[in-house]
Amino acid sequence: MGAPGDPAWAAAVITRGRRVTEHAVLVGSATGAYVPGLLALRIGPLLSEVICRLPGRLDVLLIDATGRDHPRRAGLAVHLGAVLDVPTVGITHRPLLATGAWPDDRVDACASLLLDGETVGYWLRTRTGRRPVAVHAGWRTDAETALAVVRACRGRKRTPAPLREARRLARQTRGGSL
Repeated sequence: MGAPGDPAWAAAVITRGRRVTEHAVLVGSATGAYVPGLLALRIGPLLSEVICRLPGRLDVLLIDATGRDHPRRAGLAVHLGAVLDVPTVGITHRPLLATGAWPDDRVDACASLLLDGETVGYWLRTRTGRRPVAVHAGWRTDAETALAVVRACRGRKRTPAPLREARRLARQTRGGSL
């Protein structure tokens, strides 16, 4: 269920508009066991390293992880942003602890995700008839800014294109085709 030393694959991309301009992939290993709420200890170093292989200064990182929706308000998106000093936005398929009703079934509809009465993110409907994504405030972003960033790079699919491309590259690497 996730032990230290497990093989791990990471990828990161830079996009300009809808075009991928740079990418990096890395094969490594998990530095810790899987413990809910402590994902940064397990894969944070690997993600940090692959992001550091990208050239230039990044405007914002989209990360497949939570941010302020965390028992200590410090999910992987917050940790990675703090280590790299880059604003971050987390995007997941479901919240970790926050709750909130799904938004209306129309593109761009959103609904607050609340944790102890605080808005820590939003549900965002990116496609009609599809489950919304959870958008999380991360490092140096609030929930509204995170929502605006994801809306700006949403594209035609449910998950924003930069995350989809990074996942594709990591899977290709895992499968040995890169």
